Amino acid sequence: MNASRLQWASSSPAVVGLETSSSCSKLGFVNFRGGGCGDSLKKTKKGLFVIKAMDVEGSRTVNLNGHAGDSDKNGSLLSSIGNSTNIQWHQCSVKKEDRENMLKQKGCVIWITGLSGSGKSTVACALSGILYRRGKLAYVLDGDNVRHGLNRDLGFKAEDRAENIRRIGEVAKLFADAGVICIASLISPYRRDRDACRALLPAGEFIEVFMDIPLHVCEARDPKGLYKLARAGKIKGFTGIDDPYESPLNCEIALRLKGGECASPCEMAEEVISYLEEKGFLQA
Repeated sequence: MNASRLQWASSSPAVVGLETSSSCSKLGFVNFRGGGCGDSLKKTKKGLFVIKAMDVEGSRTVNLNGHAGDSDKNGSLLSSIGNSTNIQWHQCSVKKEDRENMLKQKGCVIWITGLSGSGKSTVACALSGILYRRGKLAYVLDGDNVRHGLNRDLGFKAEDRAENIRRIGEVAKLFADAGVICIASLISPYRRDRDACRALLPAGEFIEVFMDIPLHVCEARDPKGLYKLARAGKIKGFTGIDDPYESPLNCEIALRLKGGECASPCEMAEEVISYLEEKGFLQA
């Protein structure tokens, strides 16, 4: 569910929710200023205003922190997210900005994508090292590393890959909210999955870095011997061989060969550092 804009100008403190209809698919603009509400705005016993929005898919409410849910008989907002029901988002007094001020940096997600053997993990570690030496807190979520624990129940079928990326995207979002510069390094071959992770974060906080290294270079490196196995038919659905890699269309940074030669991992990492400096992520 997507709320484009909410404007609240009531003089009395209240909680705001959106009651949606199952017959429509998009929420437009909601703008009210209290007073005469008519049939579209109802107030509960505990000051909960519920606005009927007939052009939204589903039947639930959304409070101002963006989490969907239903108001119970006592007027509190409970959420239904996926298979999780009767849950509520709890706000803490310490905000993201407080953590960023303490760390003297801004939280974000640097999403490094590319073929196997393109240098994603190497650049991610080089970037992490540079940030560490500059006194900045960063953490690398490497695709293989995460599959050792959190995602060890997932294989490499399309649906498993999508879930792998979704989970890493959610974890990366938490790191960014903590004020950490999170570096996610994984093939993530499909645009829709990367775009879904981008949508989890506020505009500008998802930085897509495309390791634009040609297949023949990656295959010549073959650090894990996986291309050789894929060419021999021993690995099915291998990205770049018999499964597609969808290159980013609008990435923030593209790291490419220069004059047919590949820059060093540190040189590539410095390009990302320059972007972070330019956009103000290395200061509170």
